[in-house]
Amino acid sequence: MMSPSTTYDLSGVTVSNIPADLRFADSHEWARLEADGSVTVGLSDHAQRSLGDIVFVELAEVGKTFAAGEPAGVVESVKSASDIYSPVSGEVIAVNQELSETPELINDDPYEYWILKLKPSDKAELKSLLDAAGYKAAIGE
Repeated sequence: MMSPSTTYDLSGVTVSNIPADLRFADSHEWARLEADGSVTVGLSDHAQRSLGDIVFVELAEVGKTFAAGEPAGVVESVKSASDIYSPVSGEVIAVNQELSETPELINDDPYEYWILKLKPSDKAELKSLLDAAGYKAAIGE
């Protein structure tokens, strides 16, 4: 029996998974500060759901430097192609090569299958990104 204070959204809208330990860019990338000071970057659950079946990921080159908000790759789905933006400024220190062969892994688990890792030039930029509650509000969930 449902409690009177419990409400359910029965509109058929799927609610995105938004981990509380991540920061989010308005452009739907997530960022996680790692213990070694690097920042791991991927696409949010909301983004991968919106894109649909992902068929190709263009990865950045290791050693390349990006400013916050600069395109750092491309993800293509059966619906469209979309730039992947660097959520913070920094140098690419690793890319997830597994996505070159099996890009659809992002659809399986967008938080497990990261896209790139950065050595941030200014860790304070992470504070300008949305927390989980802010991102949830930004996407209207």
